[in-house]
Amino acid sequence: MEYAYKALTETGGKTSGTVEAESRQEAMDNLAAQGLIPTSVGKGRTASAKAFSKRLLELTNRVKTPDLIIFSKQFRTLFRAGIPMNRLMEILESQTENPVLKKTAVSMGASIQEGNSLTEAFGEHPRIFPPLYCSMIQAGEASGRLPEVMERLIYLLQHEHKVKSDIKSALQYPVLVLVTLAIAFLFLLTFVVPRFVGIFQQAGIDLPLPTKICLALHQWIVVYWPVTLAVVLAASGALYFYLKTEHVGYYRDYCLLKLPILGPVFEKGAMSRFAAIFAILQSSGVTVLNALEILSGTIGNKAVSREFTNLQEELRSGSGISAPLEKARFFPPMVVNMVAVGEESGNLDEMLSEVSGHYDDEVEYAVSRMAEAVGPALIVALAAVVGFFALAIFLPMWDLIKMV
Repeated sequence: MEYAYKALTETGGKTSGTVEAESRQEAMDNLAAQGLIPTSVGKGRTASAKAFSKRLLELTNRVKTPDLIIFSKQFRTLFRAGIPMNRLMEILESQTENPVLKKTAVSMGASIQEGNSLTEAFGEHPRIFPPLYCSMIQAGEASGRLPEVMERLIYLLQHEHKVKSDIKSALQYPVLVLVTLAIAFLFLLTFVVPRFVGIFQQAGIDLPLPTKICLALHQWIVVYWPVTLAVVLAASGALYFYLKTEHVGYYRDYCLLKLPILGPVFEKGAMSRFAAIFAILQSSGVTVLNALEILSGTIGNKAVSREFTNLQEELRSGSGISAPLEKARFFPPMVVNMVAVGEESGNLDEMLSEVSGHYDDEVEYAVSRMAEAVGPALIVALAAVVGFFALAIFLPMWDLIKMV
């Protein structure tokens, strides 16, 4: 039977968790044998109930990247100071503001108290700590250089957060314009155009095609909006899950890389992510095969991810990485050449860091170009919508003026 407990450590700190025992007294004896002073021991929830509660908490409260970065920095500093792991988790619980990370620190402390390794404790929370994070922890724990590995991991988290923030910032203006345009379109169709159409129909004027289209759209929105909304939601949900499938997801990501304006941004972002992650994994002592396996699951693009799977097959046959990388798609010659130089000189991690820095600049330049290209397209779309409504209203108005 599982018992939940709260106890004091030898240093006076508080800890909690669960323990397996046949009775409450046996649970207290087991805790005492571990050097803990139990303050409360009671029947705990079943493993399935705990797992469900943990999953529900992680789904309803997402951990943002800035919160994860702060959590990682605090963990690195406390670990470097030589604080015992149980006490470390207690401090993290009290210092962390994010409710999910608070619960996670408690859970990790209990897991470590039960004898699990640090890697296993982090691995119990895959929705918070992705595979790359856990792999870095494992490499640092195995090599005994966890603070150094955490330093690289924090840099990587900050690097990826900056790239994503730059892309989101560049897309904010176009998205805002499109949303405003859609709202204005619905407002004109729902409130403005019908009033003018009523006047024109009373005057007996033949409505031109733009006005008839507006009137038809208005009637469709007013009469069939529940059906339209249901169809749109159902189609969106079906499309979302359909695109999540492996085969369709590959072609979706492949097409994204081939788009005329957004494609270069996605491709350069993937190269920057590949080089940064690969460099850090190499300098942390992770083998090339394991690094490619991690990259396959964390690169964020199924088309590029499939190339890593093919690379792994060739590497198992004994070839170096630069030769199969040259045959792979989506990897520019500069990346291949830099990897080849790094492989020959034994400084692969340094060469990859150079590649990452170069593509960081390329992503920034591509994002700025994308923003410049999207601006004129939005102006054209805005002019088309305004022109359409102008024709729908002013053409029959002109006929009304001629009648008067």
